[in-house]
Amino acid sequence: MPNFCAAPNCTRKSTQSDLAFFRFPRDPARCQRWVENCRRADLEDKTPDQLNKHYRLCAKHFETSMICRSSPYRTVLRDNAVPTIFDLTSHLNNPHSRHRKRIKELSEEEIRTLKQQKIDEAFEQEKMNQESVDNNIQNLATEEGGDDPVEDDVPLTQEERENKDYLKSLFEILILMGKQNIPLDGHSADELPEGLFTPDNFQALLEFRINSGDEVLRKRFETTAVNLAYCSEAQQKQMLEICESCVREEMLREVRDSHFFSIITDEVVNLAGEEHLPILVRFVDDSHNLREEFIGFLPYETDPEVLAVKFHTAITEKWGLNMEYCRGQAYVVSSGFASKMKTVATRLLEKYPQAVYTLASSCALNMWLAKSVPVLGVSVALGTIEEVCQFFQQSPQLLADLDNVISVLFQGHELKERGNELKELVRSHWTSRHDTFEIVVDLLQALVLCLDGINDASISSVAGRAHILSSTLADFDFVVIVVIVKNILSFTRAFGKNLQGQTSDVFFAASSLTAVLHSLNEVMENIEVYHEFWFEEATDLAVKLDLPIKLPGKLCRAQQGNANSEITPENYYKEALSIPAVEHIIQELKDIFSEQHLRALKCLSLVPSVMGQLKFNTSEEHHADMYKNDLPNPDTLSAELHCWRIKWKHRGKDIELPTTIYEALHLPDIKYFPNVYALLKVLCILPIMKVENEKFEVGRRRLKAYFKNTLTEQRSINLALLNINVDIKHDLDLMVDTYIKLYPEKAEFQEDFPPSSSSEPTEET
Repeated sequence: MPNFCAAPNCTRKSTQSDLAFFRFPRDPARCQRWVENCRRADLEDKTPDQLNKHYRLCAKHFETSMICRSSPYRTVLRDNAVPTIFDLTSHLNNPHSRHRKRIKELSEEEIRTLKQQKIDEAFEQEKMNQESVDNNIQNLATEEGGDDPVEDDVPLTQEERENKDYLKSLFEILILMGKQNIPLDGHSADELPEGLFTPDNFQALLEFRINSGDEVLRKRFETTAVNLAYCSEAQQKQMLEICESCVREEMLREVRDSHFFSIITDEVVNLAGEEHLPILVRFVDDSHNLREEFIGFLPYETDPEVLAVKFHTAITEKWGLNMEYCRGQAYVVSSGFASKMKTVATRLLEKYPQAVYTLASSCALNMWLAKSVPVLGVSVALGTIEEVCQFFQQSPQLLADLDNVISVLFQGHELKERGNELKELVRSHWTSRHDTFEIVVDLLQALVLCLDGINDASISSVAGRAHILSSTLADFDFVVIVVIVKNILSFTRAFGKNLQGQTSDVFFAASSLTAVLHSLNEVMENIEVYHEFWFEEATDLAVKLDLPIKLPGKLCRAQQGNANSEITPENYYKEALSIPAVEHIIQELKDIFSEQHLRALKCLSLVPSVMGQLKFNTSEEHHADMYKNDLPNPDTLSAELHCWRIKWKHRGKDIELPTTIYEALHLPDIKYFPNVYALLKVLCILPIMKVENEKFEVGRRRLKAYFKNTLTEQRSINLALLNINVDIKHDLDLMVDTYIKLYPEKAEFQEDFPPSSSSEPTEET
């Protein structure tokens, strides 16, 4: 849809010219100045957000000094830009014509005020210009000892143009390496014979480009020694940081334009020998598509309070996001990190109550609960399960061997059906499912027998690893842990599965939480009885594996020589596992599904298919109060919701009800329901919501792919951002200008270049 200029007597639109069009600013004071200068009375009663969203002014209404053109396709206004060029008289030549953009007639007092305001602005601008010129002259005189004045727009010299082209070539190489996931270093110094110089990947690509006809690079390096680094490691790092910053800023600009967002972290990863938290942001873009994009890494801190402070600082100060617009937060964590990330969530909630703490849609509730259980044995068991999954999936032959064992153990009609299901599951990432612990219990005997049968002497590493895993699985401590956790999580399995289902499933799941908590509280009140059944199931499985029923090895060693010890395995696991696990899961469910979170999920009755299931007898007004300040016209919410219900209740017979938020956001007439659109947009970005959209979670998938395909020692924070956000456009001119501004002494054209590893060149051997 074309943009039309809001200025009176201006008929320009974006499809008729290459003029830039600018949104009205959101800043109230500056927006008021724009409205006053436009002289349109019909704009005076509109809010800055409404003006920013629906109205534009073309570049013809701004002084050229107010417009910055940093590249051929990037045109922006200065921070203090105000439109001053308007045609306020041409409509007088045709007084009978109808004008949609009527010009406000000013009173004498308003005219005097406006004139004085312009005089004051002109005086301030002249004063600022004079100070700027004086400073430039003073700086130049200090550096060069001259007294001549400096012109405002000095054309670039031939040398400066060549230097910019040279820097642009370097940035192009770095961006290519990032997108193609090419590490900067080609070799380790320890792998090369002493005295032999071999270029790294960056330098090798530069040489290739020179040999392919890049005259700028050839001229730059034709007198440089062949064993000299073209670009030092320090300079590469500086340029990569600028690439990362520019690409991130381009993405964050879209986030700011969308207004509201949610923050999500993924599991802690290893980068350059240090642990980092990947951070993603979820928002709805201008095309009404839900996106979840990766924005960077945060160094992990063991102290949760320090981590919370640094987390907040990185998002607000380093990346420039306004947390007042954050509407959700979720943390996908590995075992052992859950309590610390919960502290981060709590601290953010204290400052920003509307940043609702939720589950991430990419994480099954049962696995999230299991990882958060503060029992060391559960964390160890989860790690073992993941290792077993990776072990068998590394080879088709190992999976075939496991299939054969499953076929032997699961015979008979009913068992064979379950066996076939397990054969399919072991080829998937079954460790992230709602029923992972059920799969482990059903597969345990087959896994142990298959691992015991691996004795291929030709692959000693595989046989050795199989022996270690078999010993870990064939341990009563592991057996009793997986059986008890499986039974506890059986009460939340259906609830968690619905949370990852369709929109209607999520809506009705919110209503079933009370029943889930009631069941778990009943288990807690009768833990003696429930634990007795769970322990009996664990002992039966141990008998099938010929395992002794005993206490954990560490406790057994501690009890040696103590004949009076009356601790039995059943009582020990009740006190050490069953009771704390049930108590913890009850509390976690209460924390993650707070009253505010549940109220937000109740607003899903706005989705027409949910309305239909409720017979259009819904009351979203009560639950939507928490988002009242996010609505464009909160006073008309009740009437608008009534019209929204009537629209779908009396629809045509051939019209189907939209079943997802995504479908509702893309309705052609959604623009006539601005409050409904705003509510759906906020609900969409809640991390718990799953929306069927090809752009959804693309950032997370690329993040996983980067760490899967990149060796630990070759991972780079800067290159990772470029690789994961490969489709984000980049502005080379902006990168070059930024580098020259930050590092003027290094950006100057020089004839000498320092090597990457030493200050003196070494002769080639």
